[in-house]
Amino acid sequence: MTEVKISNPVGVIVESFGAGLRGGLQKAKEVGADGVQIYAVSGEMDPEQLTAAARKELKDYIGSLGLTISALCGDLGGHGFQDRKANVAKIEKSKRILDLALDLGTSIVTTHIGIVPEDSSSEIYAAMQEACEELSNYASDKGAHFAIETGPEPAARLKQFLDSLSTNGVSVNFDPANMVMVTGDDPVQGVYLLKDYIVHTHAKDGIKLADVDPRAVYGYLGYGEMDHDTISEMVTRGEFFREVPLGEGGVDFSAYLTALKEIGYTGYLTIEREVGTQPETDIRKAIQFLHSFK
Repeated sequence: MTEVKISNPVGVIVESFGAGLRGGLQKAKEVGADGVQIYAVSGEMDPEQLTAAARKELKDYIGSLGLTISALCGDLGGHGFQDRKANVAKIEKSKRILDLALDLGTSIVTTHIGIVPEDSSSEIYAAMQEACEELSNYASDKGAHFAIETGPEPAARLKQFLDSLSTNGVSVNFDPANMVMVTGDDPVQGVYLLKDYIVHTHAKDGIKLADVDPRAVYGYLGYGEMDHDTISEMVTRGEFFREVPLGEGGVDFSAYLTALKEIGYTGYLTIEREVGTQPETDIRKAIQFLHSFK
């Protein structure tokens, strides 16, 4: 299929199986994943719900399956960190999720921070910058990272934002499909642009069908909520883009994986499957696809 050979571990998002936490962990083992990413915002994975003893038990259980945790997902929804009034609570919650991650043996929490505005002098930009500066310092002090998922804005704009922070505690969770489906950005060039910040990746593929304003997909403080709801329905129906199995979309995986290898990225390729009625079958095929590059 290709000449590029990779040695990256392959992970899967537990929730992609739709089988609950323990069921998803079991399935991750069965399909041959090396590790898992787990949502840790609410429910049984809410940091407030997990005692020290429960954290140790969960970590030991995951280890007994022969798995490691590639990252936790700490996406708090809404407009990310665009709303200064909401940021105090979101920052504290994010810190607690990072503490949980470290207790479970991973130093990475992936998240969305909201679309980085084009205007770096805007109030929204300032609010995001202040929040991310605080989170970045907190993570750096612990040798950890909050990893922003690519896609809402072009890679060059994201790099400019990250360069404005004093540490790299806020870095990048690289999702090539989001770039292809929404902004039309080139994932390969994105890898080279963001090479100093990539600490985790999602293995996902997709097709762009029509132009769409990223604000309508990801939400944006002050952007028309009625328009957002209407377009969200169109997004759900697949009118603007469509997520597809690995290797069947617009991501050139041979070139993309070559770029990751050239920048020295040795971390996880974590499979994310957000659509479809046969997630386990799709994930098995995705693992086979990635293993074909080994």
